[in-house]
Amino acid sequence: MAEYNESQIQVLEGLEAVRKRPGMYIGSTSERGLHHLVYEIVDNAVDEALAGYCNEINVEILEDNSISVKDNGRGVPLGIHHKMKIPAVEVVYTILHAGGKFGGEGYKVSGGLHGVGASVVNALSSNLKVEACNGDGLFEIKFERGKKVQDLKKIEECKKRGTKVVFKPDADIFTVTTFNTDTLIQRFREMAFLNKKLKITLEDKRDTEVEKYEFYYEGGITSFVEYLNKGKEAVHKKPVYFESTDKETEVEIAFQYTTAYSENIYSFVNNINTIEGGTHLEGFKRGITKTFNDYARKFNILKEKDSNLSGDDIREGMTAIVSIRVKDPQFEGQTKTKLGNSEVTGIVNSTIIEKLNYYLEENPKEAKAILDKALAAARAREAARKARELVRRKNVLESTTLPGKLADCQEKDASKCELYLVEGDSAGGSAKQGRDRKFQAILPMWGKMINVEKTRADKIYGNDKLSPVITAIGGGIGNDFDLEKIRYAKIILMADADVDGAHIRTLLLTFFFRYMRPLVEKGHIYIAQPPLFKLAKRGMNDIYCYSDDELEQKLIEFEENGIKRESINIQRYKGLGEMNSEQLWETTMNPETRTILRVELEDAVLADQMFTVLMGEEVAPRREFIEKNAKYVKNLDV
Repeated sequence: MAEYNESQIQVLEGLEAVRKRPGMYIGSTSERGLHHLVYEIVDNAVDEALAGYCNEINVEILEDNSISVKDNGRGVPLGIHHKMKIPAVEVVYTILHAGGKFGGEGYKVSGGLHGVGASVVNALSSNLKVEACNGDGLFEIKFERGKKVQDLKKIEECKKRGTKVVFKPDADIFTVTTFNTDTLIQRFREMAFLNKKLKITLEDKRDTEVEKYEFYYEGGITSFVEYLNKGKEAVHKKPVYFESTDKETEVEIAFQYTTAYSENIYSFVNNINTIEGGTHLEGFKRGITKTFNDYARKFNILKEKDSNLSGDDIREGMTAIVSIRVKDPQFEGQTKTKLGNSEVTGIVNSTIIEKLNYYLEENPKEAKAILDKALAAARAREAARKARELVRRKNVLESTTLPGKLADCQEKDASKCELYLVEGDSAGGSAKQGRDRKFQAILPMWGKMINVEKTRADKIYGNDKLSPVITAIGGGIGNDFDLEKIRYAKIILMADADVDGAHIRTLLLTFFFRYMRPLVEKGHIYIAQPPLFKLAKRGMNDIYCYSDDELEQKLIEFEENGIKRESINIQRYKGLGEMNSEQLWETTMNPETRTILRVELEDAVLADQMFTVLMGEEVAPRREFIEKNAKYVKNLDV
């Protein structure tokens, strides 16, 4: 037995703990964690903007893939810290949980408090340099892997104020070290929307042609709503906007209704996207529901015999941004993205009731248009309820609650079960024969289902393409969806590798995103990856390739081993039905050998826009998207 004594007890000093367990501080060491480093430094600059001292932030991706972030704020403090006896800038960048956002007077509100701070970025960078102007000169300090390598020194005269941070992520820590411009664009655009009149620029200097992007919105979250509704038909022309300040809480709300059937409400606290909502979102929903119902009663739009409109009815087609700033945010939930401050509910609720009442009184035409849509939604909801009851009664009469074409699995523990949604009866038959019956269920699908982006819920119940999917999964749909009731932990879309197959996948993903979003948010949706090619030669086992690049690599390997390309029989699979059950199992369904792609929701705003463009009513945005991305198309069917 190995001895265990005091010599085995380790103490990680300084920033060693961050380098030892980087995932604890930034989530991952892949692309997501890499970009998190940029967000941390930019968030510090945005906090200066929140405090009213900064109106411009410049971000550059430099030639060597390092990052430069420059702001015109007050400049990071440079004086000797009273307790640590070293320059304050050195404290901020070398000591965990050090900063000006822990109850001092430096910042009234802060988004940076939610993050992990500059010290973690320093720890995970091979080199980092801070330049700061404080009105008395330009000062510089340098670090490598979290350790100071150059003391703070004055390098030139400077009368301006501001901070510039240049850092390069450590290749020994990160599995990916190349920054994605599109990822940064999405983040900075959102930050500029949430902080009106803050200008954020991004320059990518890695190519010979420098690309520059600028984000600046006079309208703030009003511009955000207009951006989100691009490509949708608006019920009222201008978004509704309110703002108020109550003691230490600032509230900003903007919303606009469109003819769409889904609601899109995004909530933020101190620029942090609270994807799980919280007390501010609760206050918003309560206020909206009460105010619209009171107005409808007052002006006899709702009669005495009518029931009140539900919150779902009133929010159908609404796109809204709820942004608050609070001095001491209390977050709940595992991901720390749900606000828990109880006092915020009443503040947001009273803001809505006061401001929205005034708006409706002043704009009766817009009020009537919104309420007409809500009344139509209520009628559709009642129709959906009847259709749902009809489906339930039909299932009872048929003495089964599962679709007839479903080949279910034997396992009853949902966490171990998989449901394959397979395009076509032929491929469905092969999948049923080739599957592992213990844990794999097969539901063949034929033809194309309805586009739910253009359809109300009452048309979905009873639809011969979607009803079997809803019933088989077992969690319900829409606001009734319950993740605890699903019958399969993995729902795998298996369609042909052609244009029709891609369309079917997109239709299904639209349905899951709009009506079963928790399945997407929690990572239960997957996309099967059947092979594109089969390579066959007499006396050799068949080889499968899943991409053009893999095919070319295999052919090169054959030539290096003296086998001519011409002697290899290459079959290009156009459909799943071309494979027999053994081949389908071996290449696409066997957990030991298959590849499946997990569908993840990283940016709900971007996902919503993409579904609107691809599947919505408006043709112009879709044409623009096709023209822009046509050059990337491969294997287009002719």
